[in-house]
Amino acid sequence: MRTLIQRVLKASVTINNNKKAEIGQGLLILVGIGNEDTEEDIEWLTHKIANLRIFDDEDGVMNKSVIEVKGEILIVSQFTLMASYKKGNRPSWINAAKHNLSIPLYQEFCRQMAEAIGQKVQTGEFGADMKVALINDGPVTIFMDTKNKE
Repeated sequence: MRTLIQRVLKASVTINNNKKAEIGQGLLILVGIGNEDTEEDIEWLTHKIANLRIFDDEDGVMNKSVIEVKGEILIVSQFTLMASYKKGNRPSWINAAKHNLSIPLYQEFCRQMAEAIGQKVQTGEFGADMKVALINDGPVTIFMDTKNKE
């Protein structure tokens, strides 16, 4: 699984001119699911993201997690994170999991993330043409790939 995590002041998802989801301070998480991804990837990501210390403490140092600041989370599926761009200039999506694998994993990731932070998470709509708006705070943007745990 690949995620792009952005610390935000606010974020929203609009589908067909209707606002589907909106959060205040917290994290916007774009998630791409690959053919080889499993529930182990979800467990690792959930723990890592929920406890990631990227929010400022009282001294202005990034030392608090989304849990500690009682931040909100918006999770948006994004198969384009699985792009392969080795050959040519047109990305290939061969590494992106098909719906029969990716939808259940996406739903489980959302469920585990909600459980980890102790509150409901907001979501986009899997497979929809979404308009994502955000105000990136910092900016703080972190890329995580469960196949390359740095």
